[in-house]
Amino acid sequence: MLDLSFRDPDRLVAVAHALSTRARVDMLHLLSTRNMNVMEIAEALKLPVSTVANNVKVLEAAELISTELLPATRGAMKVCRRNYDDIRILFNVEEKTPRGALSIYEMEMPVGHYSDCEVHPTCGMASAEGMIVKEDEPASFYHPKHVGAQMIWLRRGYLEYLLPLEIPSSARVDALEISMELCSEAPGYDNDWPSDITLWINGVEIGTWTSPGDFGDRRGRLNPVWLSDNSTQYGLLKSWRIDRNGTTLDMEKASSVTIEDLTLAQRPNIRLRIGVKPDAVHQGGLNLFGKQFGDYEQDINVKVYYATE
Repeated sequence: MLDLSFRDPDRLVAVAHALSTRARVDMLHLLSTRNMNVMEIAEALKLPVSTVANNVKVLEAAELISTELLPATRGAMKVCRRNYDDIRILFNVEEKTPRGALSIYEMEMPVGHYSDCEVHPTCGMASAEGMIVKEDEPASFYHPKHVGAQMIWLRRGYLEYLLPLEIPSSARVDALEISMELCSEAPGYDNDWPSDITLWINGVEIGTWTSPGDFGDRRGRLNPVWLSDNSTQYGLLKSWRIDRNGTTLDMEKASSVTIEDLTLAQRPNIRLRIGVKPDAVHQGGLNLFGKQFGDYEQDINVKVYYATE
């Protein structure tokens, strides 16, 4: 999610300008399903290629999309990728949080810092420098070196993280947001390899997302040079939100679990588990990306929205 406010007026103006024409809004909508090159966007929107190219520059300047030049039959083609699923503009931002207003507790948990796991092959983990442990040996997941992992994969099982929750004991928690980059886990890669990936918070099953595949049709934007082209390259950025109305995944209703069900106020931590259940319909595994792999420069991002009396 991209948060904008008057504290950064230049960025706010740049994004507002980028969203001020129907053509650029339509381009962002197209990029919500897949990455596309300039020719594909022009054909889909029935616009001149020169018009699309100019609008791409505006969206890129506002950091709403990223582009990459890839080899093509004739020269190179510019491939576009959307950077954000949600944009929020905060008009009423005070330097001091008013009594009773919402505050935000935010932290980023490195993907290698799991506190518990259950893993079944295919499995492994890597850092920006290379493989950390021997592939397809679940016992290696308990090696102390696992804290350096920036990419982790497993066919079935789970990874569990214990995140500190440093908010006032009297706080009322209104919402919890969690985002991470994920995809399925296939031998090598397979863009058509569905997997039912489930999220739990404090032992409560939040919901299941069916990943469409293990993506390797192009290199991930952040991948180190040593990573083979014939392996998993990137995932999709998935964002869960649990509040008083229920749970959403990428702003679509995912379950009826509410923030009250998680009993966050009585805990000094958040226990987060991500995995593939033994009875999942699609047992296609999972890949979890840290900030040095894939397309998104982040680990597991957590935001807690709370109010104090």
